[in-house]
Amino acid sequence: MSQPIKFAYWVPNVSGGLVVSKIEQRTSWDIDYNRKLAQIAERSGFEYALSQIRFTAGYGAENQHESVTISHALLAATEKLKVIAAILPGPWTPVLAAKQLASIDQYTNGRIAINVVSGWFKGEFRAIGEPWLDHDERYRRSEEFIRALKGIWTQDNFSFHGDFYRFNDYTLKPKPLQQPHPEIFQGGSSRAARDMASRVSDWYFTNGNSVEGIKAQIDDIRAKAAVNGHSVKVGVNAFIIARDTEEEARAVLAEIIAKADLEAVNGFGSEAKNAGAASPEGEGNWATSTFEDLVQYNDGFKTNLIGTPRQIAERIVALKAIGVDLILSGFLHFQEEVEYFGKHVLPLVRELERETVASLAVA
Repeated sequence: MSQPIKFAYWVPNVSGGLVVSKIEQRTSWDIDYNRKLAQIAERSGFEYALSQIRFTAGYGAENQHESVTISHALLAATEKLKVIAAILPGPWTPVLAAKQLASIDQYTNGRIAINVVSGWFKGEFRAIGEPWLDHDERYRRSEEFIRALKGIWTQDNFSFHGDFYRFNDYTLKPKPLQQPHPEIFQGGSSRAARDMASRVSDWYFTNGNSVEGIKAQIDDIRAKAAVNGHSVKVGVNAFIIARDTEEEARAVLAEIIAKADLEAVNGFGSEAKNAGAASPEGEGNWATSTFEDLVQYNDGFKTNLIGTPRQIAERIVALKAIGVDLILSGFLHFQEEVEYFGKHVLPLVRELERETVASLAVA
């Protein structure tokens, strides 16, 4: 029997919310807001929260709380929620990440995870004095980072000799409580990202897309993973606008786009397109994104979870049917909309899942 689809939300630990728009957003990046949001999300049925990693301002994000420390703060404020800390190879070494997260895992009874971000914004790397690698080299480094993490977390006297990292007879104590290790997430839409996930990652995040576009990525990654004797779960980004009527939801989307921050969206779009073009096949995140898509900077509008609770629930179950395991959610007004989602959308999702199981049993 398939598992119920899981839900995560983007932690708004950067200012500007989750859309690059001047529309009013009753969302704050401060710690008090985020603690309360985590508690609401936990009560509302969300299993995960994903913190963001930023070192420089961009597309409205003038202020940013660091990802690992805010993840720990949210874990301290909750009891069941698992928080995924975004970490960027380069500023972090595998041993630093392994030791930080092993300690947090001990403190929180196994509720920390990691999102390994390979990096796409050259200007940020230059600003903080980090070397900028070619597209596929960044993914090669991330793969070594993950292999090193797994070794440190699961072995004593760990040795590893790669092109980017080297370990000699290293033992970490205490190790994480989670077995065999904390969950490892990664993102990306390029061939290199999918190939890496098919070898080493537990979870693969992809940008928002149509059902057909998401299915093509899932089929590719799972076929490759099977060849490698590996399995990987898939999470899809979606910006959710749930309202009592479809007209209300579509009006909110139209207002977000009408009030888009033109300079910020165009600046982000230029950098994002350059990043995608840098992959050998000219693909990657945002390769086909329009201006409207880029107003939500992970293509969240494309997933089309916009409408009434029933419409959204049906679309979520359709995504599950093609192999999606998790919906990574963004909202305009996080606290109230996460609560609305938990009351009005999630119960419908569970009802439709049960109906699907029952119909298959009869068939």
